[in-house]
Amino acid sequence: MGKAALAALAVKGKRLLAQEAGAVVKAPCGSLRGEVAEGIREFRGVPFAEPPVGALRFKAPVKMKAWSGERDATKFGPAAMQATATAEASEDCLYLNVFTPEVLKEPLPVLVWIHGGGFTGGHASAEIARFAKEGVVAVSVAYRLGVFGFLDVSPLLGESYAGSANNAVRDLILALAWVRDNIEAFGGDPARVTAGGQSAGGKLTDILLGTPSAVGLFQQGISESGGAERVWATVEEAHAVAKSFGEEWRKDSGKENAGLLTADAAALIEVQKKFIKAWPHRSPLRPELDGVLLKRLPVETIAAGSGKGKRLLIGSNREESAAMIGTAPKEVDRREIGGVPPEAFDAVEAKYTALYPQLTEERRRVRALTAEEYWVPTVRCADAMVKGGGSVWMYLMVYAEDGGKYPGFAYHSEELSMVYGTPRKGFANAATEAGLAAGIHPAWVGFIKGVAPAGPGLSVWPQYKSDTRATMVFDTTTRVEMKPQEAELRLWDGLSW
Repeated sequence: MGKAALAALAVKGKRLLAQEAGAVVKAPCGSLRGEVAEGIREFRGVPFAEPPVGALRFKAPVKMKAWSGERDATKFGPAAMQATATAEASEDCLYLNVFTPEVLKEPLPVLVWIHGGGFTGGHASAEIARFAKEGVVAVSVAYRLGVFGFLDVSPLLGESYAGSANNAVRDLILALAWVRDNIEAFGGDPARVTAGGQSAGGKLTDILLGTPSAVGLFQQGISESGGAERVWATVEEAHAVAKSFGEEWRKDSGKENAGLLTADAAALIEVQKKFIKAWPHRSPLRPELDGVLLKRLPVETIAAGSGKGKRLLIGSNREESAAMIGTAPKEVDRREIGGVPPEAFDAVEAKYTALYPQLTEERRRVRALTAEEYWVPTVRCADAMVKGGGSVWMYLMVYAEDGGKYPGFAYHSEELSMVYGTPRKGFANAATEAGLAAGIHPAWVGFIKGVAPAGPGLSVWPQYKSDTRATMVFDTTTRVEMKPQEAELRLWDGLSW
């Protein structure tokens, strides 16, 4: 072997050693060996709780004991049990992933990302890894879904399971506590933590803002298509859901309620699918006011000051519901109404005709369902934050693709690729989306770092106040509007979820 080849081999060896050293972290939880790729250190499948199986099924999460030796952290943990898992799924699902810049010079702000999926689907992934390239320690976290995380089984299994509809919220609180205790070893600053998410992740972020035992664990929130309304307001409502699920379980399995504790997890998911299909409205599986973790509605707790001193970036898309009901729904699917009574929804929807005569009936229907599920809860959460002493920046996505599955609609999840900084390619107005991403991604990064959101091509983004409702509107060109869609918002006054 020649001198040049030997020199090249030596350089390669040094690089491998440097990568190996950079991918090992000794944290309070234990030592972890991850990987380094494209300038990012990746630590995957890190447990933050004991597996919630066996005697811990339907129970509050238990902190993971520190381990000895070095744990492999090069593979993602399984997704939570769900009906349509796109990755390996298991009841043993309480893992998180950490992505950091390869070179660390000072403690960095932290983003803890909560995935969406309607409280019944989704998984923690690497989609937020891009933020690590921008000087952020990014953490994606899993939590229990469906009946494992959002069902109060105490009417079926006894009082020792009271409040089990809040287990997923408790999972997230424990994950945030893990970040507080361990993230410094990864280069993160535990005093600069942003909890955020989209869809169910946005809702859970807002609920955490209104959960007293969680608010000290993070300083900022990002809520995309969220709101703090998806909570059963009484234990009786949560128990009615459980009893209905129990009836389906006994009918399907031929077993008594006690069988829920030992049944195969996949069997419970099959019963869950049948139960949800039979339930007359949307999202029966949700947190509850249990009198312990949640004593009043999160939005009320936020307004009372739980968000004081905190910052919130929040917003929604104008036609979110097109992604659920299609762009030309012939009538309202009663199961798509999230919280208000169907007769109350009908009364509001009827007023959309006079307000938006230029829109088709189908488009008005999409707008009304979107307002009920996403936009109005988003505005109410923002108003609660302002009232409680927090700082808010609001956005509204109205940009609509020329083609694709939902042409002409600003549909649910449309903003995600722009937030991640990975705009899609290969469609008619891809250049417009790329331009929006060039402004939106830096704005999110800036917010995480503690400054006002701003980015190339964006107007100056003022803080949201309840009297002016200053809102950044993302369109083919961006602009700030005061009180956008005010007349539509007023149609929902007086209705509770």
